[in-house]
Amino acid sequence: MTRQRLVRQVMACAVAVAFATVLACCSTGGAPTTTAATSGSTSGSGSGSGSTSGKPNVVFVLTDDLSMNLISHMPQVQALQKAGTTMSNYRVVDSLCCPSRSAIFTGEYPHNDGVFTNSGSDGGYDAYNKNGDAQKSYALSMQKAGYTTGFMGKYLNGYQPTDPKPAGWDEWDVAGNGYPEFNYTLNENGKQVKYGHSANDYMVDVLSGKADSFISASASSGKPFMLQVATFAPHAPYTPAPRYASAAQGLAYPKTPAYDALPSNPPSWLKGRPTLKAGQEKKLLNGYRKRVEADLAVNDLIGNVRKTLQAKGIADNTYIVFSSDNGYHMGEYRLTAGKQTAFDTDIHVPMIVSGPGVPADRTVTQPMSNVDLAPTFESLAGATVPSTVDGVSMVDAWHGKPPADAPQAVLIEHHGPDNTPGDPDRQGKKAADPPSYEAVRTPDALYVRYASGEEEFYDTAKDPYELHNLGSKAVPASLRTALAALEKCKGAAACQAAARV
Repeated sequence: MTRQRLVRQVMACAVAVAFATVLACCSTGGAPTTTAATSGSTSGSGSGSGSTSGKPNVVFVLTDDLSMNLISHMPQVQALQKAGTTMSNYRVVDSLCCPSRSAIFTGEYPHNDGVFTNSGSDGGYDAYNKNGDAQKSYALSMQKAGYTTGFMGKYLNGYQPTDPKPAGWDEWDVAGNGYPEFNYTLNENGKQVKYGHSANDYMVDVLSGKADSFISASASSGKPFMLQVATFAPHAPYTPAPRYASAAQGLAYPKTPAYDALPSNPPSWLKGRPTLKAGQEKKLLNGYRKRVEADLAVNDLIGNVRKTLQAKGIADNTYIVFSSDNGYHMGEYRLTAGKQTAFDTDIHVPMIVSGPGVPADRTVTQPMSNVDLAPTFESLAGATVPSTVDGVSMVDAWHGKPPADAPQAVLIEHHGPDNTPGDPDRQGKKAADPPSYEAVRTPDALYVRYASGEEEFYDTAKDPYELHNLGSKAVPASLRTALAALEKCKGAAACQAAARV
């Protein structure tokens, strides 16, 4: 047996053992999962509500650039799936950090919140504030509904630890440049605190400890709480915790038919891209392994959250939500590491939830997107959902009920290409993210229209890897009508009417 094969088998066995241990409440921070019909039916120390109001608590773990092909290496996330419900057709409305996060906070599409990119006049923290988006955050609604709110980790691109704490957040532990995971500064409720390069300074672990303290204090207060923990991991430079350095060596990249391939009839911006060179493939493989290693600490964070909720007796009254701001391509469509396309590699991200009344080990195929998170959180809190919100609540879908006003399509928006020096998505000497586009994604189709008028259409029911562009002549009239309405819609009623194709 070769050394590489042996390492792969050892790692596979380790993951299998870890997953089995998680299900039995592992000693490294796991929490027991329920085998009952719903994930809110555990017994023992997790049976308390932790809230004198009876309102549920929410812990939302948002990762950065996490792609779907990483979940198989995160046993705590797999345990969360077993304990709860997975939204299999959940997508982001802009596959880029800041516009995706802005959509989460406001519940608005980029064309309404004004945040399309990570910097400049149409992006970043400055555009978010310029458009008054801070006053639309779900945190304000939940705070008014009696919730203690906490935010930890990565906020918005361009935010600096010297910037003030935004309204709506009671606890604020936020970094600026936390991508290296070491040698960063946190704004801890207005105080700048520097962290170094010791193992204890690893940011994901620091956030895990702060989440534990916040949950413990909130449980003692008797007030319901909303906590968002936004990790920088596994974003480049893909820094793992020291304990997981080299843990994924020998792991192969999970190549799909889209790897190092172009769609038939490719759009202009992709046409002519050369096949990947050996050096590029090696870099992609090493990057993927480091991303797996970085996510192992995120996996621990989730386990620690579940263990703390159980220990404090509030597990049965707490929703745990896991997702990512966007996906990530690494070699698919001959593109090196990046995002921003309308392909599923970039827009399809996990949406996994467990909590009171959420059916266990269930998959929901209802299309939803990240503009639906704000109204979901506000609805769980019994708060007023602002009229500016474009999304609809996922509460019914989470609890096994058909949503009353279910959308059938998701709008994806993008401004590009990004030619900013130092942009992490640049590929070689030029940007390789697409030019500006608007797109519609349904469960069985992808329709993209670029600012130039060029169009793409994929029948994803027959072509799940989006490799056969059927072109303009194949676009159904219903999708053109939906896109025309969606890209101008404002407010939940108009946007959901436009989304019914």
